[in-house]
Amino acid sequence: MPAPTISHVILTGALLILVFTVQVFYFYVVDNIWAEMVRRELKEIADYVADTIANLYFIVNATNTNPTSEKTLKLPLEIGGSGYSLQITFDQNNFAQTVKGELQGKSWFNVNSWLPPGLKVNTGKTETIESSARTVVAACQRASSNIYVWIAYKG
Repeated sequence: MPAPTISHVILTGALLILVFTVQVFYFYVVDNIWAEMVRRELKEIADYVADTIANLYFIVNATNTNPTSEKTLKLPLEIGGSGYSLQITFDQNNFAQTVKGELQGKSWFNVNSWLPPGLKVNTGKTETIESSARTVVAACQRASSNIYVWIAYKG
């Protein structure tokens, strides 16, 4: 009767290995789904800010005066249980390139949303926005032949 006992031990061992293997792959898949959801939400927020800046640019560009156009942004407090930051990236000539969003503590987890060409960043007013309950504004202003944009905390 040793054959049924050995086959029982082998099948029990195989079943335990299968359970632990499925568990490892399950956590791997769940982690990838979480990361993709967070990346999409962060991208949506960066797109929202970039689109708001583009709309402000179109409004300021349609006028003959030099107004400052400002819009309060409605941003979530956190994404996927983590804080995040937003900033306008610019080149050495202060031309705005993208709105960059990244999770705090995970700089490798970032997204970019492109801005319309020709905008300059007002480096004296723009800030890196971190998720908080503070009010955030996006703004645009024409000064002579340049149009300047920035995001900052209000007040």
